[in-house]
Amino acid sequence: MRSSNPVFSRRGFSRDNGYAGFNAQPQAGGAAVGTQGNPYAQPQAGDPYAQNPYAQNPYAQQDLQYGAPPQAPVTTGRMTMDDVVMRTGTTLGILIVTAAVAWAALPVDDANINRSYGIAVGAGLIGMVLALVQSFKRKASPALIVSYAAFEGVFLGVVSSVVDNRIASGAAMQAVIGTLAVFAAVLVAYKAGWIRVNRRFYGFVMAAALGFVLLMAVNLLFAVFGGGDGLGFRSGGLGVLFGIIGVLLGACFLALDFKQVEDGIAYGAPKEEAWLAAFGLTMTLVWIYMEFLRLISILNSD
Repeated sequence: MRSSNPVFSRRGFSRDNGYAGFNAQPQAGGAAVGTQGNPYAQPQAGDPYAQNPYAQNPYAQQDLQYGAPPQAPVTTGRMTMDDVVMRTGTTLGILIVTAAVAWAALPVDDANINRSYGIAVGAGLIGMVLALVQSFKRKASPALIVSYAAFEGVFLGVVSSVVDNRIASGAAMQAVIGTLAVFAAVLVAYKAGWIRVNRRFYGFVMAAALGFVLLMAVNLLFAVFGGGDGLGFRSGGLGVLFGIIGVLLGACFLALDFKQVEDGIAYGAPKEEAWLAAFGLTMTLVWIYMEFLRLISILNSD
């Protein structure tokens, strides 16, 4: 199971985990258990897992061999919802603590803003590198994930302080409330079945995210070499529009995260995979928070 940040492709479960996941190979006398990245395996008729578009029942061949009905996955040493909640709480807790420390220790007044912002940019770059390294690893590295959360917290703390103290008072709290509202809304919609994560949904989200990231990269290049705000995607009416699109994309990736967590638990993912679930959820929540913070900044600047 990989992270859901729109910059990275979703690779699914690791090849060598030894459980039903994405990128599995066909079994003797049976169909493939999963797929690579975005799992599109076709469910078998009568399979109790037929409603899951991501994988077939990994236990069907073994159960049929012994003439027994399919059984539920063994839970010993496997990922549970409690594991995911605990790991996610750990990463978010570290991020919040380091953000609070950065807010208090790195002032953003006229005399200190350049130094503080420089430290924040450095921490953000380190966090990005750590996220990239973890995203291309086959297995979860708790040290990398925790370090990413710590450095990302420093970056968010200073950026939030700048916006809150110099652009819009209370912006950080508004962004936090907006992020929590999106998380709760997507969770309710997903559990109620209003959001159906399938092949079409996955393809649409990935195409939209790729286009969004490319546009933002082009805008950044124009801003660096041409000055100002580049093509204007981060200011004025266009900035508001792209901020809303960014929040909606984050909501879509939350739904994909929920699906991966659900599948990981259903198919007996190893317990350490809970760290990857926490990593993906943390990155997505950071994405949504930053888009809300940018939206608030644009609205108050105008």
